Amino acid sequence: MTVKTTSRSGTKTSVKPRKKVSGKAKAKPRVKAKPHSRAKQTRATRKTVKATAAAPVAKKKPVKKKPAPKAKSKTAAAKKKEAPAVSPLAPKSYPALPPIEGVELGTVAAGIKYKNRTDLLVVRMTDGTQAAGVFTTSKTASAPVDWCRGNLEDGGLGRMLVVNSGNSNAFTGKAGVQTVKATAAAAANAGNCRQRDVFIASTGVIGVPMDPAPVVAGIETALNDARPDNWDAAARAIMTTDTYPKLATRRCKVGDAEVTINGIAKGSGMIAPDLATMLVFIFTDAALSRETLQTLLMLGTRDSFNAITVDSDTSTSDSVMLFATGTAMKDATPVRRAGDPKLREFRRALHELMLDLAHQVVRDGEGATKFVQVTVTGAESHQAARRIAMAIANSPLVKTAVAGEDANWGRIVMAVGKSGEAADRDKLVIRIGGVDVAKNGQAVPDFDEAPVARHMKGQEIDIAVDVGIGKATATVWTCDLTHQYISINADYRS
Repeated sequence: MTVKTTSRSGTKTSVKPRKKVSGKAKAKPRVKAKPHSRAKQTRATRKTVKATAAAPVAKKKPVKKKPAPKAKSKTAAAKKKEAPAVSPLAPKSYPALPPIEGVELGTVAAGIKYKNRTDLLVVRMTDGTQAAGVFTTSKTASAPVDWCRGNLEDGGLGRMLVVNSGNSNAFTGKAGVQTVKATAAAAANAGNCRQRDVFIASTGVIGVPMDPAPVVAGIETALNDARPDNWDAAARAIMTTDTYPKLATRRCKVGDAEVTINGIAKGSGMIAPDLATMLVFIFTDAALSRETLQTLLMLGTRDSFNAITVDSDTSTSDSVMLFATGTAMKDATPVRRAGDPKLREFRRALHELMLDLAHQVVRDGEGATKFVQVTVTGAESHQAARRIAMAIANSPLVKTAVAGEDANWGRIVMAVGKSGEAADRDKLVIRIGGVDVAKNGQAVPDFDEAPVARHMKGQEIDIAVDVGIGKATATVWTCDLTHQYISINADYRS
């Protein structure tokens, strides 16, 4: 057979194909063509050829062929999608939350984004449950946040809670509103309540339209399996980049009644006041009025969820909600004042639970290896102390120094100065791990670095700063900043 080819000039030429080597015969290696006649060679040429023939032939090193790229196995392809290793700061064990009468929790793998994992939580609550909420200050808040705010303003009760992970339904325009309405209608129908009694929260990627069908279909399925002891599954269903579920419980007395407070949370990145990419749901069987519930939640949030930061970014979807069924105080009148002496134990227990969950969020900060407490004293006001502490806690230079176990207190000085709040440079005191490293506006002469170095190698880092102006104090909590944070967020949408 003759194959026609075309040269660059366009002229067609005929090329005969090479003969195939039959059987398993090996093709002969190419060698230089021998001269047609020795007579035509000069004497010098013949000597050269003869000498070359006599000389030993150097063996060529075999060229290693690069192996063809192997097809990615399912394990390798999925490696990027595997759940991250549990944070080294995670609790050693998770509490078993007791049932709360009037609260049933169901979960389902609805397939909203994640495959083979639960991503939808539906909570059904008894008639008369009071609700309170605190939400993100973001000017680009999600459709679910707007819905919840509106329901609380309209006096909605807490009958149904629907939470999905994987898609935040934020920055999705009218389509996002329609998804929320479809979810509320389905939940109200399933829970036999008004749509204003349905609260909705979403967490996940921003700006991707969210199909309501998986959520609507998943509501009934989740409720069919709803149980009052399903707390661990509930905490896992709302996780995104979290590496562990976040749960807390407390028991206390309101008057003569013994009551329970249970809470679950999610949050790992985009964590900064006010609130964070954080969803928190707290339930109690105490009987409290809506106004009392709202006041207690706002006061508790200030020094817990609004006192933590992972990366200084405020989310579009932050929601902290508190529900009170009143089932442990059926014969008692609901408490109507946050300052009522009957609530002294309850206020303390609620604050402890909220702070516990807030710390768990920071300990699960994306890529975190160290939990950092920053305390500022001697400030002009509590607000000033909070801003200075946050300037330190949010500083990438401070956070990377902590990650590198470097007690670089100069970076702390820098952060104090950039906060914009009053500070007396010549009275400034900085302590790391309880050791003074800077005092009276300069380094402490000949301070012992050994205990500070040991402290920096631990997982619990304590930084204290006195700015020498007044008497106000504030404490905030953060974590270090590692390369893993970049890896997690670089791959988040894929």
